[in-house]
Amino acid sequence: MPEQRRQAGAAEAPAKAEKPSKTPSRPCPICGKPAEHAFRPFCSARCRDVDLNRWLSGTYIVPGRDDQAEEE
Repeated sequence: MPEQRRQAGAAEAPAKAEKPSKTPSRPCPICGKPAEHAFRPFCSARCRDVDLNRWLSGTYIVPGRDDQAEEE
């Protein structure tokens, strides 16, 4: 019985992945191409890595509140 359940579950997984989303996808924030589900919100692994590099290099900065500096 457990083997039958695994096989049935395996057969259902691709059907769910192929199902189109009802919400329109936004363009990739890096290059503007349509976003791919596997890399959402980006279109590819390359654009995902470009965005990560920008965060790690300090290009993107989330501003802090002014009162945080006073507390320290």
